[in-house]
Amino acid sequence: MQGPSDFELSRRKILLGTAASVAFGVAPRIADAQTPAVPVQAGAAPAISMSKVSFSVNGKPREIALDTRTTLLDALREHLHLTGSKKGCDHGQCGACTVIVGGRRINSCLTLAVMHEGDEIKTIEGLGTPENLHPMQAAFVKHDGYQCGYCTPGQICSAVAVLDEIKAGIPSHVSADLNAPAQLTNAELRERMSGNICRCGAYSNIAEAITEVAGRQA
Repeated sequence: MQGPSDFELSRRKILLGTAASVAFGVAPRIADAQTPAVPVQAGAAPAISMSKVSFSVNGKPREIALDTRTTLLDALREHLHLTGSKKGCDHGQCGACTVIVGGRRINSCLTLAVMHEGDEIKTIEGLGTPENLHPMQAAFVKHDGYQCGYCTPGQICSAVAVLDEIKAGIPSHVSADLNAPAQLTNAELRERMSGNICRCGAYSNIAEAITEVAGRQA
């Protein structure tokens, strides 16, 4: 059986051990605090990789020096000041940035400008002028195929390319017969234009405009 002196001794040892542990833990931090900080020199900013790219935009040869990370959309808008193509989602989900490259429509926000060396690029500015509208532009005006107008350049570029796709016999995901000539059915039109979002909901008017132009071409 322990006596009072044994209990006091044990308690004293415990307190001394705890104090020592605390002291050892604090000592390195005190030493660090007393050590003068060594200034860290900021490294040089990473070099920007620039490259010249040459392509044809709306029938005119253009050559510009760009950061290799520049998207085609930003090259058109910020460097060539062709602001008709819009930056909507910047993720290829809305279609507002649609342009025609080599006869095929693409989302210009998803591709780098330097990837299009030597390409033929057409934007909404190259389809027609206020004095001489492209048939698709005129049909959009006639059928009120727009409300706020933000998506309209991409819608028109996509619509023009859709009719060219059908004329070339390129099938879509809803084409029933891949060997038969493509037809502009309601299902085909909805599928082919599904990548162009109109937040105002002018889809029926857009469909009427495209159908009218398709009828003229037929």
